[in-house]
Amino acid sequence: MERTRDPRLREIMISLVRHLHAFVRDVRLTEPEFRNATAILNEIGKLTSETHNEAVLMAGSLGISALVCLLNNGDNGATETTQSLLGPFWRMNSPRADNGTSIVRSPTPGEPLFVSGHVVDRTGRAVAEAEVDVWHSSPVGLYENQDSGQVDMNLRGKFTTNAEGRFWFSTVKMVGYPIPTDGVVGRLLEAQNRHPYRPAHLHALIFKPGFKTLISQVYDPADPNIDTDVQFGVTRALMGDYVRHEEPSPGDPAATTPWYSLDFTFVMEPGEAVLPRPPIK
Repeated sequence: MERTRDPRLREIMISLVRHLHAFVRDVRLTEPEFRNATAILNEIGKLTSETHNEAVLMAGSLGISALVCLLNNGDNGATETTQSLLGPFWRMNSPRADNGTSIVRSPTPGEPLFVSGHVVDRTGRAVAEAEVDVWHSSPVGLYENQDSGQVDMNLRGKFTTNAEGRFWFSTVKMVGYPIPTDGVVGRLLEAQNRHPYRPAHLHALIFKPGFKTLISQVYDPADPNIDTDVQFGVTRALMGDYVRHEEPSPGDPAATTPWYSLDFTFVMEPGEAVLPRPPIK
């Protein structure tokens, strides 16, 4: 490793090998266990496709994704952050939409949800002209790429913040859902006697030159699995207030009751605006 030219790669590889060797000594890994481990790594690769990413799912289920996120945001882990996990279902080219419009693109029965977002910097100043990409699961817990009953790009949209840093749209209220369990991750969860559920949440990816790309999830604290998220993504800073209303909506009198509203503030940090690699196409 000492001959590795790149200093950061050298640092990472020296530490990786040191810890891997210490792990093997610690558990006294057997030869059959080692063969099983390499077979599992190969299986994770084979299970990953254009519509499913088993490696991302495994990293989240082991708490690695959340740890990397928390260590690299909020003053490098010193303060809370609205940065969160990208998840395995973000797509690059979601359709652009005007503020106030709906991201429901095919018949999707569910309780109406009106979302109002506010994007600010760390001093509280509005971030105007930021691109806000949002997506979420349906009221039956499926993203549109998992569900042939939904049209392409249903419950996805890309908005732009106004001069006050605000964006808003309507949709239907999402629910929690189980992650895919028909692969390596599912077998691990069964062995650990863990449930596979994620609490209900809204995804947002916010892009603006001069700021680090903000990847966020806003969780519903009323979800029964809010304290046991299988992907370890929930923090207090990411708790939203999904307010239930029984009276007709003043913004949309035709909306059925009950309906919900969500008002959430996203805080961006200075940095390089770089889009992540999409986990699926």
